[in-house]
Amino acid sequence: MTQVLIVVHSVHGNTLAMAREVARGVEEIEGAEARLRAVEPITSAIDPKPRELPEDGPSLVEKRDLHDCDAMILGSPTRFGNMASAMKHFLDGTGSEWFSGALAGKPAGVFTSTSTLHGGQEATLLSMMVPLLHHGMVLVGLPYTEPALTRTRSGGTPYGPSHLAGPDSDRPLDEDERRLCRLLGRRVADMAGRLK
Repeated sequence: MTQVLIVVHSVHGNTLAMAREVARGVEEIEGAEARLRAVEPITSAIDPKPRELPEDGPSLVEKRDLHDCDAMILGSPTRFGNMASAMKHFLDGTGSEWFSGALAGKPAGVFTSTSTLHGGQEATLLSMMVPLLHHGMVLVGLPYTEPALTRTRSGGTPYGPSHLAGPDSDRPLDEDERRLCRLLGRRVADMAGRLK
């Protein structure tokens, strides 16, 4: 089986909903399996209460997941045009995988959710791509041959799927956003199978 690791950070459930659509796309490719994992939540001096993962959410990502996967897809909400600190903390902890080349040559993709239409969707996707390039991963985006990419009025970029969650983070994924998430999953899984 081709193992596609989907690593997500989600606070309001929107990025997790996207991750589940990405996983559906992965599993539409024969011989591919999605492994959905979450990054460790980060607490701060302002909010020292540890955040718990939702009961129906994925288990935490472990180092062996990085070594076992054939591809990896990252999903994070936008924080001031950048990935969330929990995702950055996870990536900052992958120095030994960088040194050993554990992820080199494997396909990768990214996705994000924002509360406003111009809240930094593309900047966030690009910020997640940079560490993946340092790992030597092969980035997979979304081609404009997909009609949903030019039709969408909410989220969607050639760099990866995005979602407009709204100011209260309560807007569900629309059909175009779901379609683009599944497309990313299919493209990364297909590329992983070809490279494997």
